[in-house]
Amino acid sequence: MSSANQRLYVTADRAGAGKTVVALGLLDLLASSVRRPVVFRPVVSSRDEPDPLVELLRHRYDLDIDDDDAVGLTWSEAAALVDTTDAGPDPRRLVATIVERVERLAERSDFVLVVGTDFTGPSPATELDLNALLAVNLGAPVVVVVSGAGAGTEDTAALSDRVAAAAREAGSALAARGCTKLATVVNRVDPAHREEVLEAVRRDGGHTGGATRHPVYAVDDVPLLSALTVGEVASVLGGAVLTGSDSALEREVGGYLAGSAHADVVLRLLREGTLLVTSGDRLDLMLVSAGAAIHRELPTPGGLVLTNGTRPDDLQLTLLRPSGLPMISVPTDTYTTIHRLEGATGAIRPTSQRKVTAALGAFSAGVDAEELAEQIRLVRTEAVTPAMFNARLLAAARADRRTIVLPESEDSRVLRAAEELGHLDVADLVLLGREDEVRARADRLGVDLGSARIVDPATSPLREEMAPVYAERRKHKGVTLEAAAEQLLDPTYFGTLMVETGHADGMVSGATHTTAATIRPALEVIKTTPGASRVSGAFLMCLPDRVLVFADCAVNLDPTAEELAGIALSSAETARAFGVEPRVAMVSYSTGTSGAGVDVDKVREATRLVAERAPDLPLAGPIQYDAAVDPATGAAKMPGNPVAGRATVLVFPDLNTGNTTYKAVQRTGDAVAVGPVLQGLRRPVNDLSRGCTVADVVSTVAITAVQSQSKEQTPA
Repeated sequence: MSSANQRLYVTADRAGAGKTVVALGLLDLLASSVRRPVVFRPVVSSRDEPDPLVELLRHRYDLDIDDDDAVGLTWSEAAALVDTTDAGPDPRRLVATIVERVERLAERSDFVLVVGTDFTGPSPATELDLNALLAVNLGAPVVVVVSGAGAGTEDTAALSDRVAAAAREAGSALAARGCTKLATVVNRVDPAHREEVLEAVRRDGGHTGGATRHPVYAVDDVPLLSALTVGEVASVLGGAVLTGSDSALEREVGGYLAGSAHADVVLRLLREGTLLVTSGDRLDLMLVSAGAAIHRELPTPGGLVLTNGTRPDDLQLTLLRPSGLPMISVPTDTYTTIHRLEGATGAIRPTSQRKVTAALGAFSAGVDAEELAEQIRLVRTEAVTPAMFNARLLAAARADRRTIVLPESEDSRVLRAAEELGHLDVADLVLLGREDEVRARADRLGVDLGSARIVDPATSPLREEMAPVYAERRKHKGVTLEAAAEQLLDPTYFGTLMVETGHADGMVSGATHTTAATIRPALEVIKTTPGASRVSGAFLMCLPDRVLVFADCAVNLDPTAEELAGIALSSAETARAFGVEPRVAMVSYSTGTSGAGVDVDKVREATRLVAERAPDLPLAGPIQYDAAVDPATGAAKMPGNPVAGRATVLVFPDLNTGNTTYKAVQRTGDAVAVGPVLQGLRRPVNDLSRGCTVADVVSTVAITAVQSQSKEQTPA
């Protein structure tokens, strides 16, 4: 299930740091070696207009992505996904939504460049943490962009210290979330201070704990990049464009001049690109500007903003229009108009060729492209978060669609999950029940069942086809054909026979039935795999940075050594099916030969049997839990063992230990427990808790589909 697609996350430490320049430079770097790169923005202010950064990169590099796919959520949509708990905001649904969208994007691309938020949300102070949270859940190393812009009054030492502190704080925020930092880019640096700033950041902010250092680059400030175009001025002011071609409106503004003086004074103050802001009744200044625009020896103004709501009449416009000078009419006075333009910055748009060229030039001059390209190739994040695991699980199920039967159509959670599974395109679903009743129930819930198939066991011709199969399986118990047909009126038995006869690839039940009611038909019909004497239950424990398999936590009270060995082998197969490299720890209250007694002897014998049956499987046992999962403890208690401290599959000696441990880790270790996954059956049947949520049903269906992909279809 592991994804081969690469991804990289770009985030800034604050608004105005210049992510666009870095994103443009990175994609220019990637475009030379990556066949199908795409760009993604997790959260933006609005969908009313295309995101400028997405538009720039999509058009310049001909990216195969549309605006809807390139943007995750708006801030209002994101807020609706954040749950409020006693402990504060819970962003897990928000994170899961973003991860799922990136995983879908990754399925049809070779590299996803994720460019973080613009610090325009309702709480800008927490946006860096949000970006760090998204990056670690996406498994993306991070390039952090730190603003190096000076305040104009700082000396070199003060500026260097301030930028270094900002880089250090950003690095600490990323490290706190477990992010892998690939590089720091200090952007908008005054060339006169470049070397001092670089030295300070490399010394103080270029690493994240320990001695691990990351490249630090400095990109010079290019004032052109933040300049508004004349068209953007019109947008900022809400003005009406009276004259000016599209190309003229794309000119960058070189500065602003208030037209309050005489014409001869204004003429001498005009510079290349100057935008003259003056009252709409100053025809003299309009004529001066128009004359300068057509005179070869005078600087060409950027345009005119005509204030106070007055504007030239048609005759005057006829006189002025041949100059090609853009003119914008606004209702505000001159002072208010100029004040509104203070602090406004322009975007680098697809048509801003001068800006694009300047940005790429600044990036290439400040960044060692060869070194950074090597970093991108080498750096990988090893973290596997719950959201990452869930997204990969859904992607794996979607990649090889299977048919899953749900016998409990009377349960509202199952119907809601069916709708969600349809939207996620994870599996083909079969719901068991009377079609009119199922659809009426769905209508009352406002649920759209989409393409889910509804089969009524009482009227389906499949019952006549499957009854002989069940009668044959149970003939030693005296089950007749008539009794078999009667038994198949039970939806759980009907669904189980659908799986056994190939009409479905797996079944999920248990929302309204006991575990015994779910497992019994499977044991009667599907039976266990060769070498597995018992069905067992494993949980996929999604910790903040990895996924572990815990077994048996659901079925067997006190398995024998033989049964425990079978559970270990089944658990290793479960781990492989879900992209977890199996390193099996046979857990006990003592490690190695340090303890004795009936219980530890059972684990020791089970370990011997596993080693005998699967000599290539990494294995440790008996081993205590801390020695299994903590590298330092493992090295001390079982030195040289490849599993000690690195276990991914933990097999517990009995149900009491397994169930207690998984619940303790779930509740106190910030872990998400997915399961139980029933293992040891020839074909997948999984059991839900009767307290399950809609999300539990969705993930269990995906688990069942993935199990089906890896199951060897052995004869009964």
